[in-house]
Amino acid sequence: MEFLKIENLYKIYGKDENQVTALDGVSLTIERGEFTAVIGSSGSGKSTLLHSIAGVDVPTSGKIYLNGQDVYDQSNEKLAIFRRRQVGLIYQFHNLIPTLNVVENITLPVLMDKRKVNKKRLNDLLELLGLEERQNHLPNQLSGGQQQRVAIGRALMNAPQVMLADEPTGSLDSRNGHEIIKLLKKSNREYGQTLILVTHDKNIALQADRIIRIADGKVTQDERQNGQVSRISEGKDIQAGRKGERP
Repeated sequence: MEFLKIENLYKIYGKDENQVTALDGVSLTIERGEFTAVIGSSGSGKSTLLHSIAGVDVPTSGKIYLNGQDVYDQSNEKLAIFRRRQVGLIYQFHNLIPTLNVVENITLPVLMDKRKVNKKRLNDLLELLGLEERQNHLPNQLSGGQQQRVAIGRALMNAPQVMLADEPTGSLDSRNGHEIIKLLKKSNREYGQTLILVTHDKNIALQADRIIRIADGKVTQDERQNGQVSRISEGKDIQAGRKGERP
C-alpha cells in the first residue's frame, strides 16, 4: 500500500553563483511498513531527503504526501504537531537534553504535546531498549549506545507512522551499531512502522527490504531485496550474507 509519495522534489540552497542543488527532481513512493535504506556519498542529498520527509527542511518545490496528507500544505503550528506525532526522527549524535534523565528524554515529545504519558508504552519501550535499570540516569551517565537507545525511545514514544534514521550508527562502535540496527528492525516488525534509514554502510543497507541510491540529488538506483545480488555501486555486486537471506 502506497504510504509515502514524493513528487518532483527540489531543494536548492543559496543564490546565483553560490547556488547548490541538494535535491534535483526526486520522485518515489514507499509502502507502509517497508524498511528502506537510502545510501550515497557525503553531500549526495540523502540527509536532505530524510529531513524534507520529516517536515524539518522545507523543499524549494515539489510535493511530499504521507498517508495521503500533503506534508507542507498546512500551517506551521500543524506542521510542528505533525513532526511530533507522525514522525520519529533519529540523528547520529542523539540530541538528548543533558539535564533530563532517560524517562524525561523519552517522554519529552508527549509532554511537549501536552498529552498524558502512556505508562504501558513507556514501560514496554524501556524493556525493549534494555533501559529499565537506567531510567533515572542523565545522558552523561550513559554509554554512546545507551544514549542512542534513549533517542530511539524518544522517537518511538508517540507511536509515529514513520521512523526516519539519519546515520544512527555513525558515532558508535560496531557492536553497539549492530544492536541499534537490531532494535530499529524490531520496531519496524513489531510496531509495523515504516522505516527509512540513511547510511553509508552497505552491510546495513543490505538488511533492508529496499535500497535507494542518491547521487548529486537524484535517485540513481532503486532495488528491492529478493535474495539475489543487488547492484548498489557502479560495476560492483554486493551480496547479502547467509546466501541471500536477510541478516
